[in-house]
Amino acid sequence: MPQDAYTLRRVALELDAALAGGRVNRIAQPSKDEVTLLLYTGRRTVKLVLNTNASDCGAYFSERDDENPLVAPNFCMLLRKHLHGAELLSVSLVGFERICRFRFRAETDFTVAERELLLEVMGKYSNLILTENGVILGALKTNSLDTGAKRLIFAGVPYALPAAQDKANPSDEAALRIALAGAEGDLGNLLFTRVAGLAPCTAESIAASYHGGDLISHVRTFLFDSPTFPCVLETEHGVKDFYATKVAGATPFPSLLEAESYFYEKKRGAKTFEADKRRLSGAVSNAVKKAEKRLALILDKKLSCADAEKNRKKGELLTANIWQLARGMRSCELPDYSDPAGGKVKISLDERLGPAENAQSYFKRYRKQKRTLEALAPQERETGAELDYLRSLLAAVSSVRETDDLRSAEEEISAAGLLPAPKEKRKVRAEIPFRRYEMDGFVILAGRNNLQNDRLLRSCSPNDTWLHAQRYHSCHVVIRSGGREVPEGVLRFAANVCARHSDGGGDRIPVDYCPLSHVKKPPKSKAGFVIYSDFKTTSGDPNGA
Repeated sequence: MPQDAYTLRRVALELDAALAGGRVNRIAQPSKDEVTLLLYTGRRTVKLVLNTNASDCGAYFSERDDENPLVAPNFCMLLRKHLHGAELLSVSLVGFERICRFRFRAETDFTVAERELLLEVMGKYSNLILTENGVILGALKTNSLDTGAKRLIFAGVPYALPAAQDKANPSDEAALRIALAGAEGDLGNLLFTRVAGLAPCTAESIAASYHGGDLISHVRTFLFDSPTFPCVLETEHGVKDFYATKVAGATPFPSLLEAESYFYEKKRGAKTFEADKRRLSGAVSNAVKKAEKRLALILDKKLSCADAEKNRKKGELLTANIWQLARGMRSCELPDYSDPAGGKVKISLDERLGPAENAQSYFKRYRKQKRTLEALAPQERETGAELDYLRSLLAAVSSVRETDDLRSAEEEISAAGLLPAPKEKRKVRAEIPFRRYEMDGFVILAGRNNLQNDRLLRSCSPNDTWLHAQRYHSCHVVIRSGGREVPEGVLRFAANVCARHSDGGGDRIPVDYCPLSHVKKPPKSKAGFVIYSDFKTTSGDPNGA
């Protein structure tokens, strides 16, 4: 992002115009890299975010209601002590550095002091430092003498600017002329490598707007006097960047602050969305692994009982041929009466037991294995059903693309007991609506999770048309046909919706459809599970919905 001195200077000018004279009402630190100031400007209350995270560093407005820690961090307490109730005098850029200076006037019954809050926007080296009379009172990120740092940042030492780069300050015209003397070749790269405070995109913009004449005057005019054209560039994958200059394909904004705030809100929203999605996916994945492990144990026990019928048969053969056997024998071969070819069965014997006791030993083993198999059968069915249900949840989380989908997935996962109970009682949220589409006078509804799939079945008419991906986990889709014949185009679109919200791969996914009256939900079955009959099959394109 172009968080260079050129952009920051314009951000600082807008912040100064919007906030100068405002008072600090509240200070919070929702994360280790971010501080928020609530300021009353006389007309409204605004929330200013000062972020030092490597990917989100900057100063911008926000309307997000972030959750703050129960115990305020030390730096937050320091800011509350020195800046709560203070008046914001001005916002400016320090020289042409990537440092925003917020000047405050703090007045108490006994003292009046001016303090500066310095936001250093420098990627992973970004920092927030509070000073008074040029001396550091505290910083968000500190170091010590032990680290051997060239620039000391801790309470009590004088504040020093970061080490200067080997680049010309554009505010110094003479230095700029020396740095750009005899400029040839790639002008954008030359400006970036020789002029301080420029991001590559800003340097390229200066180069693209230069059409001859005095280069130094052009650079200085562009940096200090050119108009601002705030905009945000977005792609199908989300916001890409915000700019203070015109960019092809970007959306314009009334002010740079609005563009910056929109960019960061979208970016933070996307990060939060992905983090929540990973959290839900992780909870379900852990449950899937446990269910798979439990099923594997059941199958291992079942495998150990696979020779139950053989043990019964050996017991019967020993009993039928007991007259041929004697105590002390280690094994015997007896004719297999069930074998038409007249083969023999070799049977191991315990030489310490008599023939009848050996036969009873095989019968005892058989009865134990039979009881085990009888006990394992319902466990295998229940675990298999649970595993299938969990995999449907995992498929639902994987297909989440919007906030309502995420909320519905979290609702079902919480109802399944896979997420820890919240420490505080959550606010009651409005019921999440079905996905809704309209085509050629038909309404098409699709469930967002298994709970909604069940609710969808209950809320629709038996004459409506129901669809579900064949052999895949998918949402339930209903065409509200009311017994009317569904046109081919509507059926194809509904099949595409079903395919899009399934875990099937490829361009064509088989989709079954039938009247809703042919869909039944077995008693005590998992959410979303149904059986259906008298269906037809079409194909759906996941990219066609």
